[in-house]
Amino acid sequence: MSELRVEIANSLSEIPADAWDALVGEHNPFIEHGFLSALERSGCVGYKAGWLPVHVTVYRDDALVAAMPLYLKDNSYGEYIFDWGWAEAAYSAGLDYYPKLVSAVPFTPVTGRRLLTAGGGLDDALVDALVAGALAVAEKTGASSAHWLFVTEQEHEALAARGLIARLTHQYHWTNDGYQSFDDYLAAFRSPARKNVRKERRKAETCGLDLVLKRGPELDDNDWNGLWRFYRDTTSRKWGQPYLNKRFFKELRERFAHRVVAALAYNARGEPVAGTLNFHKGQHLYGRYWGCVEEHDALHFELCYYRLIELCIDNGWTRFEAGAQGSHKIQRGLMPALTYSAHVIVDPGLSRGIRRFVEREALVLRAEMRGMARRGPFKRDEPDEDCAQ
Repeated sequence: MSELRVEIANSLSEIPADAWDALVGEHNPFIEHGFLSALERSGCVGYKAGWLPVHVTVYRDDALVAAMPLYLKDNSYGEYIFDWGWAEAAYSAGLDYYPKLVSAVPFTPVTGRRLLTAGGGLDDALVDALVAGALAVAEKTGASSAHWLFVTEQEHEALAARGLIARLTHQYHWTNDGYQSFDDYLAAFRSPARKNVRKERRKAETCGLDLVLKRGPELDDNDWNGLWRFYRDTTSRKWGQPYLNKRFFKELRERFAHRVVAALAYNARGEPVAGTLNFHKGQHLYGRYWGCVEEHDALHFELCYYRLIELCIDNGWTRFEAGAQGSHKIQRGLMPALTYSAHVIVDPGLSRGIRRFVEREALVLRAEMRGMARRGPFKRDEPDEDCAQ
């Protein structure tokens, strides 16, 4: 068999879209060439944004057999697995923490494959080549560290087996337990939680707005302009950070609309006044951006959660992820789920300290997740096995 050849691509445009996408799995749209390249073409990712592409590619002869999104960064913004404390510890020890390397989808805290390999498995030789490629970039650029964020559980295990620091965090996800309808879903709730959801849905449905789900190709100029306004409104508020620009939304419309699902609320004049921008692939739905220009009681819950959970049930989709953070999601049926990352810290002393921190952090996290699972809305009150370990 021919030897493997590792190359670094400074833009997705250097890699044919069909060759990249042939390595991508069936459920995650964000790792697709179309989404990642839209971030680059729009300027949301690049030198000025502090996300410099250094994607690792592996070839056998002329065939692309593995790839990994990778970025050289001079900050920790837009990652959602937080390492600001690690940077402070490095500086306290007289070490530079930046630049660093990050394998992730920029500004997108969604679990998915980062080690893209032919056949979809985790072939040892290909994984070794991808990791070695990242470490070679780290050495060449003087990066302090390399971080694989929101990897799959299988990738997490494979990277830990290679000596990387394995970190656990959590989000809130909805899982379809074979529900036949939204009422069937609510039947699994305890009575107080069920009544609360029904009350919130009634408020949203009687607020005088027309609530509509649309797929990307159905969205017109009015809808896309509304989605952009909603994003800008949300990110302009306290703690908001507008990582995306209007050109990116234009790229989505032109090249990625087939993955888009929008939940929109229209006023009597047919103007969108609130909505969510979501993405779908395979059996999974992902909620990403919410915003509004009019405030209506419970409308957020309807467009961000209930309407989308109902869509999943109607289509038999198995998973809905509604974005990072938000313990209020638990009482609406989005339960705590582990998320995974893996890290290489070049300095041995800093690496030992961070490894100890991550081990303690995991113990606290699992205890917290057991408590959160018990507070869930479902009649069953036992925490998931994953949380109990």
